[in-house]
Amino acid sequence: MKRFFGCTGVLIVVVFCAVSFSTAGMAHAADAKIGVINMKKVLANSTAGKNAQKVLEKKMNQLRAKFKKDEDALLALQKEIEKKSSAWSDQVKQQKAIEFQKKRRDLGTKQEDANLELKQLREKYLTPILKKLEQVVKAEAKKGGYTVVLPNTAVLYRDKGADMTSIVTNALNKAMKK
Repeated sequence: MKRFFGCTGVLIVVVFCAVSFSTAGMAHAADAKIGVINMKKVLANSTAGKNAQKVLEKKMNQLRAKFKKDEDALLALQKEIEKKSSAWSDQVKQQKAIEFQKKRRDLGTKQEDANLELKQLREKYLTPILKKLEQVVKAEAKKGGYTVVLPNTAVLYRDKGADMTSIVTNALNKAMKK
């Protein structure tokens, strides 16, 4: 019973402190200037982001063309099995089924490898941009007197004056030229 009242006392003190600090913070919240950034738009509209996207799309198209032949061969084998299986012996059916499964596994492995390659390529090109973007956001926030800068996905409503997307995009373009 003593332990229950001891825990309750601690809980009351914690709640009291939390309420005290939150009401003290509300006075400062009125002075806060909040900025909002559409990160996807910054990456899509910045010069560095466009260049990275071109490289990624080129690689993706190369991989798609490469997989198209393998997918077509797999589909052709599947159609052959469906059409001719009734005329084949059990041994031929089994060989074709094994061949089909092997080709399907190989294609799946190649696709996983390609996805990993694309992920690494994305990281290679986007990581430096995102690091520079973080520096640019901090600099622009300080310059504009912003207390907090949030991604637009975390905000339900904002005034158009809070949108820093174009400012940050221009600043990122300048920073990446250096």
